Amino acid sequence: MNFNRYSFVPKLPALLLLTLLGACNDSDNESNPTSEVVLKAHSVNPALVKALPGFDNLEILPLISSDDVLPESPNFIFGAQPDGSGILKNPNGEGYILLNNHEIMFSVSRVYLDKTFKPTKGEYILDGDGGNFRLCSATLAMPEEHGFGPMFLTAGETDGESMVHAIDPLGAVNKKDRGRMKPALGHASMENAVPLPKDAYPGKTVILIGEDSGNGQLIAYVSNTVGDLDNGRLYMLKRTSADPIETNMVAGQQYDVEFVEIDNAKTSTGAQIAAQSVAKNAIQFARVEDVDYRKGGNGAGREVYFTATGVSQSDKVTPVTGFTMWGRVYKLSMQADNVLRGKLEVVVDGSTDPGNSIVNPDNLCVTKDYVYIQEDGDSFYANNRHDGRVWQYGMSSKQLKPMLEMNHRRTDATFNAKYNKSNDQRLSTWEYGAMQDISDLVGVPNTFLLNLHPHTWQDDKYLNADGSSETRNKNKEGGQVVIVRGVQR
Repeated sequence: MNFNRYSFVPKLPALLLLTLLGACNDSDNESNPTSEVVLKAHSVNPALVKALPGFDNLEILPLISSDDVLPESPNFIFGAQPDGSGILKNPNGEGYILLNNHEIMFSVSRVYLDKTFKPTKGEYILDGDGGNFRLCSATLAMPEEHGFGPMFLTAGETDGESMVHAIDPLGAVNKKDRGRMKPALGHASMENAVPLPKDAYPGKTVILIGEDSGNGQLIAYVSNTVGDLDNGRLYMLKRTSADPIETNMVAGQQYDVEFVEIDNAKTSTGAQIAAQSVAKNAIQFARVEDVDYRKGGNGAGREVYFTATGVSQSDKVTPVTGFTMWGRVYKLSMQADNVLRGKLEVVVDGSTDPGNSIVNPDNLCVTKDYVYIQEDGDSFYANNRHDGRVWQYGMSSKQLKPMLEMNHRRTDATFNAKYNKSNDQRLSTWEYGAMQDISDLVGVPNTFLLNLHPHTWQDDKYLNADGSSETRNKNKEGGQVVIVRGVQR
């Protein structure tokens, strides 16, 4: 349950910079008349997600799955739990490059696609030895969007002491290198590290980090030097009233908030930072699993959305006092003249219609006009009434609509013999990873990628897909990435 998204771009000439920014990119340039892309199903596995009523126009095409044999690397296995992600033009002009975190494997894969968008080659550029933590969401920093990069920031969320890797998306394979971690971004159970666009706070680098624990935090790294990830300061979000209790905030109201500095952030352990969050009355969120900002430029990136996934008592029915149970999506409006101040509000709250509305929101993809919310409902709440969904929230309309749902096909015996051998009949046994807008990259409007974690799809042939020596990679799940066409931006 902790698993989300994103993109990176190399430092290329302007004509090659048709790329994906952060979790999802959004731009007015929605067509590329010279594109050679032919969007079609390339995987031997069927799409494991379906459109819901009201979104019948969507076309879902499986791009890559664990059973696919790529012609230039027939031994490559696309491994379990593809989560954080990014895609860019190959600088050699021969197509595209897709990176994915594989959360449970602690690994990062790199898949090459040809000019038509067909996967042809795959490799792991970070394995379980080098990854060191469960790698969840990720974001690409690029000069044109963020003022620095290219740099793939991938966050770890193991035992409260994880760190952020800063990886060259086009670098040589160095599968076991742990030297790319950034102490200045702190130690925590991290879900994503998201740099704001350069026009949000010119001359600064501002990175927002989601801390995924019972007393989860929204953390901000701030440097007065663009691209500096080693010497900035670290802060955590609190209400100016000093009320730390999440559920004392309700939908329909705005709350004054500020970021307060974390002492000795670079040398403090995750446990010490968590203790400071209590001592300093920071807001105690129920697991901040993802962060993304509004697209469109002109300061739109100061409008930030983040999730609190939610926690419950062990009975999966009773809330934990002070924390959201079903999950929430928050909007943080950051002050233009002061990066450390803003207004916070609840924009979506699963407790308004428990079990029918959002259940354990995890990943986010934010465009100009919509927030796409991917669920991680495998907390298995007793009163949940649907399988894992992707929801569309309209920023202007304030309407929340279910758009996609996992397609378990539980009455299909042949399907279940492969994708659910254990015959697990619980709802939400599958979850989502990254969702990202690739419209500008491929020259086809309203086109997104979506990562899927079908946890009950297991086979011994997927074991240790990255070749790691670590015993942790005994996971044998399959994974999938699908193309979704027709998504509103």
